Amino acid sequence: MPRRRRLETGTDWVQLTTTAADWKAADPALLGTMLSELHLIRAFEETVLALAAEGLVHGPAHSSIGQEGGAVGSIVGLRSTDAVNGSHRGHHQFLAKALTHVSGGAIDPRDPVAPEIQTVLQRTLAEILGLAQGYCRGRGGSMHLQWFEAGALGTNAIVGGGAPMATGNAWAQKHAGTTDLTVNYFGDGASQIGSVLESMNLGSAWRLPVCFFIENNMYAVSTHVDEITADTRLSVRGQGFSIPGWRVDGMDPLAVHLAMTEAAERMRAGEGAAIIEAEVYRYFHQNGPYPGSAFGYRTKQEEASWRDRDPLTRVAAEMQKLNLITEDDVAELRRRAQAAMESAVAELVEADPDREGRRRIRPQLWPDPSFADVGIRGDASELATLAVLDAPATREITFVDAVAEVMARRMETDERIVVLGEDVHRLKGGTNGATKGLADRFPDRVVGTPISENGFFGLAGGLALDGRFRPVVEFMYPDFMWVAADQVFNQVGKARHMFGGDNPVPLVLRTKVAMGSGYGSQHLMDPAGLFATAPGWRIVAPSTAADYVGLMNAALALDDPVLVIEHVDLYNTTSTVPEGELDGILPPGHAAVRREGSEVTILSYLSMVGHTLDAVEQTGIDAEVIDLRWLDRASLDWTTIEASVRKTNAVLIVEQGARGTSYGGWLADEIQRRLFDWLDQPVERVTGGEASPSISKVLERAAIARTEEVVAGLERVRAAWGGR
Repeated sequence: MPRRRRLETGTDWVQLTTTAADWKAADPALLGTMLSELHLIRAFEETVLALAAEGLVHGPAHSSIGQEGGAVGSIVGLRSTDAVNGSHRGHHQFLAKALTHVSGGAIDPRDPVAPEIQTVLQRTLAEILGLAQGYCRGRGGSMHLQWFEAGALGTNAIVGGGAPMATGNAWAQKHAGTTDLTVNYFGDGASQIGSVLESMNLGSAWRLPVCFFIENNMYAVSTHVDEITADTRLSVRGQGFSIPGWRVDGMDPLAVHLAMTEAAERMRAGEGAAIIEAEVYRYFHQNGPYPGSAFGYRTKQEEASWRDRDPLTRVAAEMQKLNLITEDDVAELRRRAQAAMESAVAELVEADPDREGRRRIRPQLWPDPSFADVGIRGDASELATLAVLDAPATREITFVDAVAEVMARRMETDERIVVLGEDVHRLKGGTNGATKGLADRFPDRVVGTPISENGFFGLAGGLALDGRFRPVVEFMYPDFMWVAADQVFNQVGKARHMFGGDNPVPLVLRTKVAMGSGYGSQHLMDPAGLFATAPGWRIVAPSTAADYVGLMNAALALDDPVLVIEHVDLYNTTSTVPEGELDGILPPGHAAVRREGSEVTILSYLSMVGHTLDAVEQTGIDAEVIDLRWLDRASLDWTTIEASVRKTNAVLIVEQGARGTSYGGWLADEIQRRLFDWLDQPVERVTGGEASPSISKVLERAAIARTEEVVAGLERVRAAWGGR
């Protein structure tokens, strides 16, 4: 018979409840502030639902009515420099942080609506209505509320999407030498999502001051938590990551506050992450003004039992027991909160002259339609004072050594740069030598990560948005971006525009195309086409070591996310770079003409530039070969492209990767729209095949483009000349 011994994790996991003594010992000003914030948020949410019922809220209205206690209890004691980010149901989280910030954490329930509080209520409502005076200029709406000054990093429409960003913000707080902390709010549904669990692992492994705050309201839309997980004690998730956890009644704001106080003490002392699970209840359906019972997935009895535990009623009753407030005072507090919201609505809404008895948004408050595409990325003005790389390239170096050397130079001159990725700190420079020597020189700024691209890339996104650091992330292979797609495209790529267009997102993502190396379908892709069609990203693709220096220097100076694509075929090639320090930039809008010609314009990048030059020599066609260098829509050198096409009247786009994810697809469309009058034939393209490259050497070669395919493309162009 085997011996069995019960094991313990050694990680604290506690249920915290309040007693009468806790309420008696609580600071009366704290209780008054909590009660005030609860009533202000409740009145705000009731107003949003009323406006939604009138059809004045365009999009969802995810009410937090019933859940206010978790947000208020956890935030009321935080500093303005502490940070929070939240879920799609995040009005209460945002408002609690904003109200605590503008009030200094003290609101008198007998006089709860100071001018700065009225402003918060109106601007938040304006944002939810999509108006220009909102915190994100109307772009964020209900689900994307951000106000950096108050420490509100942004609520998030992707379930679980904010966890990596919050973890990155906590990394910045720790490594900036502060004792500030970050709280990430999510619900029962997100507790099973990979990005959340990856973030818990990072927060614990790196001892970051991040609290994962679970608002467990027991329902996704209509699916009960016990249908989606075998263990509905969601804070138990922390045990697997050695993160201590607290379970509290979220309808008791004081219990939440005491749990957060204990967790904050641990985080501020440098002991790492914490989990708090607050059991709360949303009184209404996922979206809109109707209870869940109206849709058949909850009973009226269940809803009534939770309403009996309303956090507003609980705090008021406890304060009345302590003679801190009267029933009339509470009624007057509610009246004043409602009046504040009526005043905010009056500033934003007016009678509709075309529909009797109806209201409309004041037309002058809408954003100007011309603002729709403003702020997708910055204007690159930050590069204006930097010297352009124009020194003669005379020093021989391998491409991969240039990668490492320019990173070392920039890390030497900019202490904000942090390098993150799998194995970047090991193997004498990572798996390809691209970070050679960096870990020895900058041991605290070269961070080897777990194999969790969604988690660590999102963490880098949080770092970039924080502004105190400039992260450089390596994806060992570009195909791994699919693992991190939410953070790459939904979060980092959209962040500047989504939150109003002003926030810099200084992040560099390095990766390498490995076609021809035999690594198969999940390691070889060229990501240029996908990133080119995703808003917010800039893209560089150098074909020489000297270009790499100038393009990487520009990428590391820009306040936008930049994808830097490398190619394994180039790593061991030898070329030249300028003597001396590797400074100087190649700014957006600067392609290189590698060969002048008159018969056809060839546009290419990365290793295919070399294949193209070889093909031109083989065919004898007088082609003009342009190395694009910058690939994204905003950074392309249209001046050089247009001048060439006007001269040659024909275009061939050359790339190596698969036809379906092709970069040249959208570029050909753009060229034909811009330059149709100068084209004597359709834009011709050279790409790989439809399928991803296979492991077999023969099948891999058949799936990708090289010199022979460029020759064939040139012959197609020649054939279209007819009698010429």
